[in-house]
Amino acid sequence: MKEETDHIDAKMLRENAEQLLREKQKEDDAKQSGFNADKLLHELQVHQIELEMQNEELRLAWKTSETALRKYTLLFDLAPIGFFSLDAEGEIADLNFTGADILKEKRFSLIQSNFKLFVTEESRPVFNDFFKRVYSSNSKESCIVTLRNNVNDLHQVYMEGVVTEDSRNCLISVVDPAKFVSRGK
Repeated sequence: MKEETDHIDAKMLRENAEQLLREKQKEDDAKQSGFNADKLLHELQVHQIELEMQNEELRLAWKTSETALRKYTLLFDLAPIGFFSLDAEGEIADLNFTGADILKEKRFSLIQSNFKLFVTEESRPVFNDFFKRVYSSNSKESCIVTLRNNVNDLHQVYMEGVVTEDSRNCLISVVDPAKFVSRGK
């Protein structure tokens, strides 16, 4: 009988030990789960702060680019000198308001027009030589040509040009001295 009691006690002891082990594992799992949740929450909060900081940097970059765009608009579009960007064939890729005023056309109707059409026949060899020099020398070149605008007014202008670094477009400034002389009076 003693042997049977020992066997029952050993069996109960084993069952109690297994039960305690299961409870302990549940507690450890709960602690581990809580630790993982705390760690995950911390990582999410850090990531949220990083995103907020990046968002602020993007806002500052956007504000800076908006300021630069306003400056560009003032400097390029409203300059008292005509600015043109011509491709290698002489086609107008871009121009400012003064450039359109010199040619007596609406600005956007001049895009993709050939600038050479506004150069008089007598001045075309000078302009063509200037244009070739700009592309071949990769330095600033200048010339004086006579332009004919849309209403057939003739006026002599001073031009300076340079090719962009990628050698695709020629940037030309056009000064109509008559405008500056008449404004100065």
